[in-house]
Amino acid sequence: MAQPFLKKDDDRDDEEYSPFLGIEKGAVLQDARVFNDPQLDARRCSQVITKLLYLLNQGETFTKIEATEVFFSVTKLFQSKDIGLRRMVYLMIKELSPCADEVIIVTSSLMKDMNSRTDMYRANAIRVLCRITDGTLLTQIERYLKQAIVDKNPVVASAALVSGIHLLQTNPEIVKRWSNEVQEAVQSRAALVQFHALALLHQIRQNDRLAVSKLVTSLTKGTVRSPLAQCLLIRYTSQVIRESGVNTQSGDRPFYDYLEGCLRHKAEMVIFEAARAITELSGVTTRELTPAITVLQLFLSSSKPVLRFAAVRTLNKVAMSHPMAVTNCNIDMESLISDQNRSIATLAITTLLKTGNESSVDRLMKQITNFMSDIADEFKIVVVEAIRSLCLKFPLKYRSLMNFLSNILREEGGFEYKKAIVDSIVILIRDIPDAKESGLLHLCEFIEDCEFTYLSTQILHFLGNEGPKTSDPSKYIRYIYNRVILENATVRASAVSTLAKFGAMIDSLKPRIFILLRRCLFDNDDEVRDRATLYLNTLGGDGSVVETDKDVKEFLFGSLDIPLTNMETSLKNYIQNPSEEPFEINSVPREVKSQPLAEKKAPGKKPTGLGTPLTGPTPVGDTYERLLSSIPEFASFGKLFKSSGPVELTEAETEYAVNVIKHIFDRHVVFQYNCSNTIPEQLLENVFVIVDASEAEEFSEVGSKPLKTLPYDTPGQTFVAFEKPEGFPSVGKFSNVLRFAVKEVDPSTGEAEDDGVEDEYQLEDFEVVAADYMVKVGVSNFRNAWESMGPDFERIDEYGLGPRESLAESVNAVISLLGMQPCEGTEVVPSNSRSHSCLLSGVYIGNVKVLVRLSFGIDASKEVAMKLAVRSEDENVSDAIHVIVAGG
Repeated sequence: MAQPFLKKDDDRDDEEYSPFLGIEKGAVLQDARVFNDPQLDARRCSQVITKLLYLLNQGETFTKIEATEVFFSVTKLFQSKDIGLRRMVYLMIKELSPCADEVIIVTSSLMKDMNSRTDMYRANAIRVLCRITDGTLLTQIERYLKQAIVDKNPVVASAALVSGIHLLQTNPEIVKRWSNEVQEAVQSRAALVQFHALALLHQIRQNDRLAVSKLVTSLTKGTVRSPLAQCLLIRYTSQVIRESGVNTQSGDRPFYDYLEGCLRHKAEMVIFEAARAITELSGVTTRELTPAITVLQLFLSSSKPVLRFAAVRTLNKVAMSHPMAVTNCNIDMESLISDQNRSIATLAITTLLKTGNESSVDRLMKQITNFMSDIADEFKIVVVEAIRSLCLKFPLKYRSLMNFLSNILREEGGFEYKKAIVDSIVILIRDIPDAKESGLLHLCEFIEDCEFTYLSTQILHFLGNEGPKTSDPSKYIRYIYNRVILENATVRASAVSTLAKFGAMIDSLKPRIFILLRRCLFDNDDEVRDRATLYLNTLGGDGSVVETDKDVKEFLFGSLDIPLTNMETSLKNYIQNPSEEPFEINSVPREVKSQPLAEKKAPGKKPTGLGTPLTGPTPVGDTYERLLSSIPEFASFGKLFKSSGPVELTEAETEYAVNVIKHIFDRHVVFQYNCSNTIPEQLLENVFVIVDASEAEEFSEVGSKPLKTLPYDTPGQTFVAFEKPEGFPSVGKFSNVLRFAVKEVDPSTGEAEDDGVEDEYQLEDFEVVAADYMVKVGVSNFRNAWESMGPDFERIDEYGLGPRESLAESVNAVISLLGMQPCEGTEVVPSNSRSHSCLLSGVYIGNVKVLVRLSFGIDASKEVAMKLAVRSEDENVSDAIHVIVAGG
């Protein structure tokens, strides 16, 4: 067993050691026989119990026999009158957690101690009894516990209250009967008693919002003296304000006044708790923040590190939503940059970067430069992200900030730290056009000494996309070709691709690029040679007929809009089933499906919904298309555009399980109803669904295919097809009734009766929505895809989304409405963010590529505004996206 301390010896007296080093369970259990001695040695018994407790807390397990023997031996120690040993006995009984039969043996001793004149015995006995007792015994000792709650001794009262908090999880009905006693304990003058009583009283009433509100209202009038209880009350007050939606601007705001009054409390913990509560209030104004910011500013100069840390961390959070309210604290926070506690210093730096103005940027950079070498990588990453935000806020200061990032990029650091810096430089290059050339040069200089293959390949990829667009692209060629000579095979292959991109974009560089690519043909790595051969052929450097410029650029810069999982599956199928026809990339399904067709349940497993996701993505687009094309009624519908995931139409554990999959064609929609019979004694025949499309006026039913038989535990499908306007995103609600003939099955023979009974089963409604006409297809480089799409069919408009709980809710709602694929992780909204941009990509019905840029903003009243920019290959599709959002 690993030991946390060193063994002490004569020559190393100054080092810590563990008194339990090398103890073994067997030896300790042997020592436990001392509990049975006629003359008990209290000191030795305490030492043995300490070792037993150590073993238990280190994860050592005792067998049932060992635990029982130790328990019975420990109970004999109740004979001793030694107070210290008695406390150890209580701890041991709690840790052993005896079973119900063993509890009876020790109960009488504990109840005797619970009524003892020694308060220490009473308090500990209460804790142990409540830990090991069950509901039956609890009713017998309930009277004693009620008396203990209002006991004059605070140790006994606190023990009973804390036990009540634990018992509330297992026996809530019994504990709720103690409300009067707990209410009385809340008025206690003992600080801990009042604290524990308030915590228990709140837990008893927590499911009754009105009762909690009344409790807070009564206690905020000044009856709470304990600082600990005051902190609890502040938290409960904040909770009531959040849940009741009290308007702090209406003038009637007793709860806010209470929080503000706590800022003048004599206890620092209460002052801080109140200040933090005010800063976290929903819709708080700058004027209301001012008193809280003032006390937090005073804490910044405190001699206590914990207060400085708490204050600067709270101000850091406030700066995200109200940066101007924190600016008055900037001078105090600048002094914290040199704080010995690096966590405090890091928070101070990042807060200053959020609240500083343009004139203070240079001064901050000088201070940060000296500071960065003293902190760990995890803190450096926080600083780098703050600097990136500052640069986007003040783009004219990009030179000093970019130089700073470049300098720290050359210093020692781990992968995550270097990646954060590279990501920041890339974002600044993309968002600040003037920073492009200097930023690219900084990245080129970094890869000369970069030890991380991933970062080198990512920089080369980015350089290939952005470098040809600069005023002097030729200056980057040397850096790129050096990677071909000096790096490992992975980086060399990436460098070859980057060279080819320069050759495709800059005609004047083609001869030079051809020479360099030809040299790569002699590389010792297959990947490098293959890429060089491919690009020479594509660009015409080997004397072959060159592709058109458009085809070359699409090949080099276009994104692969097909999921790699689908590509892999299709290639495997092509290899396993050889054909004279060449592999056609257009045959690869563009959407990854996680739900397969209904399959039989594994024996012995609980039935699940038909369409329960399997582990890992399962591409079934081809399967659906083959299935539908094999049905004569649907064979003429053309190519399947999209199949939705299963929509459950029945509740779990019902006699029939049904879900529907929506198959979208250009002019038709086919509903596939996956049905399962969960009744062993029944056989269903002639199963079909009657669909009411009265709330879907643009759809007209054109065919159906019933299911002949549906035995027990054997899923089957029935289909209904509708016609709709061509290429138009028709939407509507469909009502469904499952009809069938029921035949009883003889359990002994498994044969069904000849006569059946007609029956029907009401299913849930479902809808065809606009998102059903969009396939989620991501792009690897959104900016390139956006620029290559061009502004010809761009449509831009602004929308008000009304009041929302958060920006994240608004972003998720729009993504769900459009059914598009978020790109580059932009679906994640930082906490407390007041604005956010989201990038979406997809393919609209008719195989039209669509790109969307969303810009969100939220004000203090939670009103959300959104700017929507759409680019597509068809102006009608761009207009349709705006129509969907306007109607959503």
